[in-house]
Amino acid sequence: MSDSLFDVPDSEANRGAGDALGGGPASPLAVRMRPATLDEVVGQEHLLKPNSPLRRLVEGSGAASVILYGSPGTGKTTLASLISQATGRRFEALSALSSGVKEVRSVIEVARQASIRGGQTVLFIDEVHRFSKTQQDALLAAVENRVVLLVAATTENPSFSVVAPLLSRSLILQLHPLTPEAINSVIQRAIDDDRGLGGRVPVTDEAIDLLVQLSAGDARRALTALEVAAETGQEVTIDVIEQSLDRAAVRYDRDGDQHYDVVSAFIKTIRGSDVDAALHYLSRMLVAGEDPRFVARRLMILASEDIGMADPTALQIAVAAAQTVQLIGMPEAQLTLAHATVYLATAPKSNAVTTALGAAMADVKAGKAGLVPANLRDGHYSGASKLGNAIGYRYAHDAPEGVVPQQYPPDELVGVDYYQPTDRGAEREISTRLDKLRAIIRRSR
Repeated sequence: MSDSLFDVPDSEANRGAGDALGGGPASPLAVRMRPATLDEVVGQEHLLKPNSPLRRLVEGSGAASVILYGSPGTGKTTLASLISQATGRRFEALSALSSGVKEVRSVIEVARQASIRGGQTVLFIDEVHRFSKTQQDALLAAVENRVVLLVAATTENPSFSVVAPLLSRSLILQLHPLTPEAINSVIQRAIDDDRGLGGRVPVTDEAIDLLVQLSAGDARRALTALEVAAETGQEVTIDVIEQSLDRAAVRYDRDGDQHYDVVSAFIKTIRGSDVDAALHYLSRMLVAGEDPRFVARRLMILASEDIGMADPTALQIAVAAAQTVQLIGMPEAQLTLAHATVYLATAPKSNAVTTALGAAMADVKAGKAGLVPANLRDGHYSGASKLGNAIGYRYAHDAPEGVVPQQYPPDELVGVDYYQPTDRGAEREISTRLDKLRAIIRRSR
C-alpha cells in the first residue's frame, strides 16, 4: 500500500498520465478525491509559489528530477502524477517494495527508446528509501542524461537513505504535514463533491473537527476515517466516528524518521525539564510499540549526560528502570519507564561531567599527555625505585581528612580545571567541597 495520499495504479509502457489519475466509483474515498489539477492541491504553498521548481515541473517547463520527502498523506504521489500530465509525458511507476534492478533497467530501456522518438518519461518511484544502493545506482546514468525525469517519494530523510550521487542529481523538496485548515478543506470537498459523498451523508461540524484532529496532518487518514464513518448511512457525528474507529493510529515508524524525531524530542524535553511533554513523547513511543529497552537505554545515557552530579541518584533510577524492564516486560514496564521519565525530567540538570570529559579528551587528542609524575608510577616491581618510581608518593589515608598536597597530573596539565560544577542540585555542595580539595592538593605547587 502506498503511504501517500494518492495512489497510482500499476503503469503500462504506453499509458498516459491521465489514466494514472483515474479512480472508479468503487475506489477508496481518498483515491476518488485525489486532485486532478494543480488548483485542487491543498497545502505545500512553500513549494508551489509562482516560478518555483516544483510548479515549473507541474506546468511542464521544468526538467530537473526531484525527490519529494514528507510524511504520509501530504500529496507526494499526486504531485508526481500531475508532473506526468504536463506536455503529455509518459508515466511509469515503480514501487521499491516489488521492483528490483531488472525492473529498473527494463523501464529505463523503454524510456531510452521513447526519448529517441522525442518522448519524455516521468519515472515515479514510491518509497525510494527502500531501494538498495545497487538499485539506486542503476538510475544514475538515466537521471543524469535525462532519459527519465525521476520523481521519487520517500517518508525518510533522503540524506540518510538515498545515495549521494542520486541526491546531487535531484532537487530535494520537503513536503510539510497539512495544516488543520488544509485538512478541513480536504474533508469539506469530500463531503460536497460528487466524487466523494456528494452531500448525501450529513456531517456535523464537531465531527469534522474530530476528523481534523485524528488526521495529524495526514489527508489520507482523515478521508479514510470519514469514509468508514459514512458507511453507516446516518449522520456522521463524534459518536459515530468513535464507534467506527478503535483509536487514532499513531504515526510512528520504528525504522524511520519518526522514530528518531520522537526519541530526539523525548530526550530534549527531559533535558528541558518539561515533565508533561516528556510523558507525551514517551506515550507516543509506547503506544506505537517501541522497544522499551531502547527507551531505557536512552534514559541511562541522559542520566549521565544531562543530570550527572547534580543528582547522582538519577543514574541509579535509570539503571533500575532498565533492569526492571528486562525483568517484568510489557505492559507493566510502561509504569517503570514513566517513573524514570518523571524523575529525570524533574531532577536538577548539569552537563558539567559531559563538558569536563569532552575538554579532557580534547587535550589528550591535542597531544597534552605528558609523563605520569614519578611519585605516581608503579613501584611494585624490581628496579622500580632505581627509576625513581613511586618515590615520594604520599598515601592519602594517612592524612586526617584523607587529602594530601601532591602533584597528580602531568606537568603540562598542572592547574587545569576540567570539572566545573554548577550551583544546581547536589553540585552546589560539590562545588564548595571541590574548592577546598583543590586548595589542599595544590598547596605544594
